[in-house]
Amino acid sequence: MAGVTLDAGALIAIDRNHRRMVALLARAAETKAPVTVPASALAQAIRRPERQVRLARLIRQPATSVRALDRVDATSIGRLLAASGSTDVVDAHVVICARRAGQRVVTSDPDDLRALDPELDLTTI
Repeated sequence: MAGVTLDAGALIAIDRNHRRMVALLARAAETKAPVTVPASALAQAIRRPERQVRLARLIRQPATSVRALDRVDATSIGRLLAASGSTDVVDAHVVICARRAGQRVVTSDPDDLRALDPELDLTTI
């Protein structure tokens, strides 16, 4: 496994103890696969960090990387949105992070991500 990039839906599924997400993260941990969390997706999912224990635990793991939305990514996101005709900055950030890491995206909303990148490797939860 080359690792996974998680969108906001996947992060919410972790928070809700979704069985498939628990299994996916357990496999990632067993294989020491990297987990990428775009900071923009984290911002959509996190509401009460003191109560979102599973999510807080995930982002503290050594194999988890929270990727900031910096100047370079902002420019890439803008170009991707212009090319696709989409307006969702967070979804575009997920796509940019996954492309950079060469990872599959775990998502609850594959249609929006496919609109941004039809070739993206997706796992739907």
